[in-house]
Amino acid sequence: MIYRFDAYTLDVSRGLLLCDGNEVAIEPRAFAFLLYMIENPDRIVSKDELVEKIWEGRFISDAAISTLIQTARRALDDDGKAQRLIRTVHGRGFRFAGTVEQGVPAQPKQEIKVVSGGEQTTASHGNQPAIAVFPFRMYGQSETFSAIADAVPSELITSLSRLRWLKVIARGSSFRFREATLDLDAIHEKLGVGYCLTGDIEIFGNDLAIAVELVDPRDGRIVWGDRLSGKIDDVHQMRSDIAVRVTTAMELQISLNEAERARLQSPQTLDAWSMYHIGLRHMYRFNPTSNAIAASHFARATELDPGFARAFAARSFTSFQTVYVNYSADRAVEIENARRFSEKCLELDPLDPFGNFNYGRSYWLHGDHEAGQPYLDRAIGLSPNFSHGLYAYAYSNIMAGRRETGVEQLERAIELSPLDPFLFAMETLKSVSFLHADDFEQASLWADRGSRQPGAHYICMFMAAAINQIAGNKAQARYWVDRTRQLRPDATIQQFFHSYRLQDQTVRNNLSVALRELGFSEQ
Repeated sequence: MIYRFDAYTLDVSRGLLLCDGNEVAIEPRAFAFLLYMIENPDRIVSKDELVEKIWEGRFISDAAISTLIQTARRALDDDGKAQRLIRTVHGRGFRFAGTVEQGVPAQPKQEIKVVSGGEQTTASHGNQPAIAVFPFRMYGQSETFSAIADAVPSELITSLSRLRWLKVIARGSSFRFREATLDLDAIHEKLGVGYCLTGDIEIFGNDLAIAVELVDPRDGRIVWGDRLSGKIDDVHQMRSDIAVRVTTAMELQISLNEAERARLQSPQTLDAWSMYHIGLRHMYRFNPTSNAIAASHFARATELDPGFARAFAARSFTSFQTVYVNYSADRAVEIENARRFSEKCLELDPLDPFGNFNYGRSYWLHGDHEAGQPYLDRAIGLSPNFSHGLYAYAYSNIMAGRRETGVEQLERAIELSPLDPFLFAMETLKSVSFLHADDFEQASLWADRGSRQPGAHYICMFMAAAINQIAGNKAQARYWVDRTRQLRPDATIQQFFHSYRLQDQTVRNNLSVALRELGFSEQ
């Protein structure tokens, strides 16, 4: 969709504001504000409505809203005095005053061929995330280790290529850019990427430091960064560690950034990838409303692109969550959906770690952790740094009573992703592992930690109540009982064991006795 008003054109599909055919610089949020005002002409848009639509209802100060209005007006050569296009209606909100023509189709996206050293890659300007990794800059004096500035990014290209949802530009193309200061606009134009990964190598004496930075060239914003320090004798271990950190971070950071960019687009322009990433924002909030929103976005993504394997895996994830946390009474339908959607993902892409992860977990809903284990093994084999795969592998082992095997994988998952949206589940699972070892003090400590993490649902608080009761922490147990019943007044012991299918009968019996002591009914 293209909107024309005054001397301006708003090209929604390309995210551009043009004035007499020339591009005008505008921040993404100001672009979203302008689009929303244009789509709601001749009516007053209140501040509360702007906060809901532009900031997703987060707490925003009046100063932030004023700054956004000023930014949008500046892009339109307007100001608070003239108010030629964006008018303030005091005490009520804002109104767009321009005359708008709409409906002219945007030009189709073009593909650019990048040729380097006999190597040809195709860079698409579509919305599927694409990344280019560039030669690192070297600082300090060390001819012996100078090759590391190319070796580390080369290893990163290989490692990131295993993330099948992410397009990675070949080394022969990205390594053409060796300038000390990269021209982000030129890179975005020539390579068609939404992400640039750069880095610095510092060697001074026996000290070595590797710093990496992920940048979005579309607006020049730093998305993520990390730094690793050590001794030159540890160079090979540090190379391995930085590859693990970067690969793990990309799973989370790129998805979050893509979701933020997609959220600022008009709903009519969202493609399958944008739908998918917006769904991810809701999927990890672990409440019934957000889970339903996520499921609808993933369903729309698969309608727009029936070959979108990972979106089918995400549909399996939301169905699994519906059953595991008892969002719906129709368990049989959602159990079947969790299986068939993940199975569809593997039909389309059998090498997707996320698809194998979801297919393996679908067996849990039948109480058969062993049958799902080979698919969790495959998920980790395909992506050794896939923290959710490691967590699921640990969960299956601990539910089966294989504590030592499970704990090793669980510790690795937490180490790889210390800010993971699954952290509440990982820490709760750690408490269950201590329960198997009869270490009630540590079990209650980790149960409390897990239940206080963002995203923790009532099943985790259920576990915290039971474990604290077993540990003799009566007041703390009552606290988690109250929190559980606030979230789910109908919580029952049967629901608890539908989620935690523990095979160790002693552990299971201890939990059952504790929950009855706390006043929970069987069903």
